[in-house]
Amino acid sequence: MAELSPAAQAVLDAADNTIANWPPAKWEEAIAAALRAAADQVVPVPIDAKTSEEHWALLGVKNKLLAIADELEGAQ
Repeated sequence: MAELSPAAQAVLDAADNTIANWPPAKWEEAIAAALRAAADQVVPVPIDAKTSEEHWALLGVKNKLLAIADELEGAQ
């Protein structure tokens, strides 16, 4: 497996006890799916120019979660 960023590794480490009995090849896929679902909850609607700074900040968080999910999926 490719070396992961500290953020992606932290996600894998945190999930280790929960998915310890799953086949290792499925861990990254399951975590990535959970991160994508969480990201959709952070900012569930499209952002437009009229939204507040808070929404733009949440979009930044969402993009970081999606980047970790992309990395985990690419590590398979």
